[in-house]
Amino acid sequence: MNETASLRARAEIDLAALRANVRVLRARAAGAQLMAVVKSDAYGHGAVPCARAALEAGATWLGTATPQEALALRAAGLGGRVMCWLWTPGGPWREAIEADIDVSVSGMWALREVVAAAAEAGVPARIQLKADTGLGRNGCQPADWPELVAAARAAEDAGTVRITGLWSHFACADEPGHPSIAAQLAVFRDMVEHAEKAGVEPEVRHMANSPATLTIPEAHFDLVRTGIAMYGISPSPELGTPADFGLRPVMRLVASVALVKQVPAGHGISYGHHYTTSAETTLGLVPVGYADGIPRHASGRAPVLVGGVVRRIAGRVAMDQFVVDLDGDEIEVGSEAVLFGPGDRGEPTAEDWAQAADTIAYEIVTRIGTRVPRLHLHATPAES
Repeated sequence: MNETASLRARAEIDLAALRANVRVLRARAAGAQLMAVVKSDAYGHGAVPCARAALEAGATWLGTATPQEALALRAAGLGGRVMCWLWTPGGPWREAIEADIDVSVSGMWALREVVAAAAEAGVPARIQLKADTGLGRNGCQPADWPELVAAARAAEDAGTVRITGLWSHFACADEPGHPSIAAQLAVFRDMVEHAEKAGVEPEVRHMANSPATLTIPEAHFDLVRTGIAMYGISPSPELGTPADFGLRPVMRLVASVALVKQVPAGHGISYGHHYTTSAETTLGLVPVGYADGIPRHASGRAPVLVGGVVRRIAGRVAMDQFVVDLDGDEIEVGSEAVLFGPGDRGEPTAEDWAQAADTIAYEIVTRIGTRVPRLHLHATPAES
């Protein structure tokens, strides 16, 4: 038995597909640079290998949520431009500055901390000012923007910071025609205009996430930030399938069937006996569960390809395992159970699982846990 077949479970990550997706997205936003967002371990795909593949395919920036994620990229030897945007008081500002990372500033407290850290480091901090144009999460409100811009410009004149970017984020870019899209664009343009009149000379202005990259060309500005689309998942089924956009899902999640057995009619399956066999049948045990990121709320609904047939989970997903009813089919122990993949070989997709779990495909791939090894396929010599 080969090494792959002997694994309890594995997430196969197709780096060739990721590189192809990056090229497609670059073509969609041909006048802008592309930031490959690799936050949350590249949405569960493995941050360092995916970052390297994205850069090889032409991405010019890497993006992370937390500074720790950005610092890990640097520790792995990744150069180029890296940005991180989710800061809390007392964060590792100095370490980020010394690692040549662009940091996002959304309010006066953050500006004060980054200025102090830059003074300690003796190196100007590269900062990007984030505008809250209507999402209502991170970012500076329009009413507070003049104060933040003025203070940032003063720090720039003092030599402690360099304002490298102005940016924002959409609330409803995955809902074509939503009125907030045009409203946010208008607010962003006004806030950028104010900053530039105050003397800010940004290297990049950016607002487009994956759905905006695919469907809102007027939002591309100087840079687009592609996250989920880079991994071959549509940011919204309403916008189209991955294939509609020329994208291919990058992750294939597989487990080895651990047990096959016959049971009589009327046999309860898993906790609570929410599933009972209607006739004598065979059961297959799939050795992954919610400790591996398999959503328990997909119990009884999520599809799995076993023995060339798509079957449904029978009963509840447990911490480490779940059961499928094989309808009397004799499947060999060790056979593949494909939970999801690109879908072109009859297997379910992450979107199928999202619908079964009443969530979005982002969550399905991102939640796959660390007990499941990532096998990165089709790496180039530069990525190895």
